[in-house]
Amino acid sequence: MDITTIPTIDISATHACRNIGSIDNDFAIFNDITDIPLVDYPTRVDVVVLAVCLSGNCRVGINLEDYTLSMRQMLIILPDQIVQCLSISSDFSGVFIVVSQPFLDGILPRLKAILPLFLYLKEHPCIDLTKEELDNMLECHAFLWKKVKMTDNIFRKEVAQGLLMSLFYDLYNICATNIDLAGNPRTRQQEIFEQFFNEVALSYKIERSVTYYAKKMFLTPKHLSWVVKEASGKTAGEWIDDFVILEAKALLKSSDMNIQQIAEDLHFSNQSFFGKYFKHYTGMSPKEYRRK
Repeated sequence: MDITTIPTIDISATHACRNIGSIDNDFAIFNDITDIPLVDYPTRVDVVVLAVCLSGNCRVGINLEDYTLSMRQMLIILPDQIVQCLSISSDFSGVFIVVSQPFLDGILPRLKAILPLFLYLKEHPCIDLTKEELDNMLECHAFLWKKVKMTDNIFRKEVAQGLLMSLFYDLYNICATNIDLAGNPRTRQQEIFEQFFNEVALSYKIERSVTYYAKKMFLTPKHLSWVVKEASGKTAGEWIDDFVILEAKALLKSSDMNIQQIAEDLHFSNQSFFGKYFKHYTGMSPKEYRRK
């Protein structure tokens, strides 16, 4: 069967685990990934994944960048990221939490400074842990697993969300030494960037114009680009291009679509324009990228 889109993995992929704590299709916690089919081609995830490595190592691709998760490190994968398992050592072990987007949405609105943390984790998905931080994460994992398995507790979901919020605050604290997360109120610039980011995530296949997003947000293109640059370090146009190029790369690597079909899927006027656009940002043609 031809693959005409980037495959998506959701929380149902964890159901094969023999020993797992779960809440419907919203939350899963486990410590053995040997039963999970790990794919080596680019796949979009529809969940948040927190993984702590206890031994060995695992090479993963996140948004087509290569990362190695090693002992005493935590890996955070965010929704809509493109992921692939490149290799895994025979002695790899760890603990894992997988959370659906709707389940997470019940937690994140109550957390402060989510945008700086989000931007940091996009660039630094692997985080080194001290022994104390590792012990704390393992205690959180064990306690969360214990609570989730109490199926007679009618507030099991709410308890799990509360414990996850605590875990995310611990994660904030770990990252706070590298980015300014503590105590600063959310600025108007951050609000605009977050709205812009969400709009681009919904429409980048169809709209690549900064003017389009500025008009939708009742801003001038110049002001939008300035605000996005101040909030994130990249201009609005760069963010749009990043979305489009990542999608194009993933389709070239994980789908059976030909280059003309990919150009049409991304709403380029023709294959030639798509090829020039792709080469401008990657230094190679779509055909060359697919072959490498």
